[in-house]
Amino acid sequence: MIPRLVKCSKTKSFFLFGGRATGKSSYLQKQWSKFFNKNEIFWIDLLEPEKEREFNLRPFRLTERILALKKKPKFIVIDEIQKAPKLLDVAHYLIQKKNIKFALTGSSVRKLKHGSANLLAGRAFLYKLFPLTFLELKDKFELSAILQFGSLPEIFNLSAKKDKIRYLNSYIHTYLKEEIVSEQIIRNIEPFRYFLEVAGQCNGLILNHSKIARSAGIDYKSCQRYFEILEDTLLGFHLPAFSMSIRKQQNKAPKFYLFDLGVARALAGLIDVKIQPATYSFGRCFEHLVIAEAYRLNEYLETNYKMSYFHSKDGLEIDLILQKGQKKILIEIKSKRKTISDDLKSLKLVKKDMLSAKGFLLSLDKTARKEDGIFILHWQEGLKKIFKVS
Repeated sequence: MIPRLVKCSKTKSFFLFGGRATGKSSYLQKQWSKFFNKNEIFWIDLLEPEKEREFNLRPFRLTERILALKKKPKFIVIDEIQKAPKLLDVAHYLIQKKNIKFALTGSSVRKLKHGSANLLAGRAFLYKLFPLTFLELKDKFELSAILQFGSLPEIFNLSAKKDKIRYLNSYIHTYLKEEIVSEQIIRNIEPFRYFLEVAGQCNGLILNHSKIARSAGIDYKSCQRYFEILEDTLLGFHLPAFSMSIRKQQNKAPKFYLFDLGVARALAGLIDVKIQPATYSFGRCFEHLVIAEAYRLNEYLETNYKMSYFHSKDGLEIDLILQKGQKKILIEIKSKRKTISDDLKSLKLVKKDMLSAKGFLLSLDKTARKEDGIFILHWQEGLKKIFKVS
């Protein structure tokens, strides 16, 4: 197993959320659980139909089972907790009254949030798991393959291109069947299916809900709700527009990025189309990659940057802005292997209004340099510098 960046607590209860197939169970079984003896952890897998049925009908059975054990376990692991959210009330009781710790995984927060589930009122840490990052993959990272097929862990167990395509196409069907239909998030699945294809095509673009709704054959409110479902089922994230005013920021349309490049291309129906370097498609995929990597590192390293993009009325754009208090980092992303001074134009103009902001041009150019106070770095080295990792 490739070691993961997430470092879940070994002394306090926690949630571990992540999209399907990001490796939550594998991480707990092969990396996190190395710190415990087998009899110190009690596992419950709610993907097993019988256990899901039992704990939904009789959640109190969890208390009976735990108290019946000869030795109190250090941790109770419950996989896919959203399938039996009533267990959270029982977990709350056992944490508070019996000093038992829980590791709770989930691939959807929607059922928990909208079902008024007990999220343990601060008694559990919250972690997230994503597709593999370049820091985790190390020498296994291959740009062309990542842009084409993404970085879900299972992809690296498949060698044939056809198998990778089959896997990503089946991933979409599994998501629809197990996450959307079985959890009864949407009653009529067909409009959502059409929406997913359009969402894949609009990945990384400024959202125009009216246009997307027309293309998908749905109404405006359904379009907004469907994007919320994608975010709640951890299939993507919104990137808001930057503004010094919170009110103005809320009035500007966000962008939406799907959580994995391969899944995005499969949704758009493009997974079997090869990405050619130095094309518009290559540039969009590369921008998606860098922003997704920044998003993942921000979560893993708990740097707590607010992420946004900048787009002015006259077309001036900055791909990514990281902000924490008064600190701002402006990031322009180019898929070029050789950058020139003209590529800094947007950064220079925006920096005039944000004099204290740091500027970065991240690209495929391996010649590191600095021009007019702006760092010009290969994208991997740039992200390492920004997030202060070696």
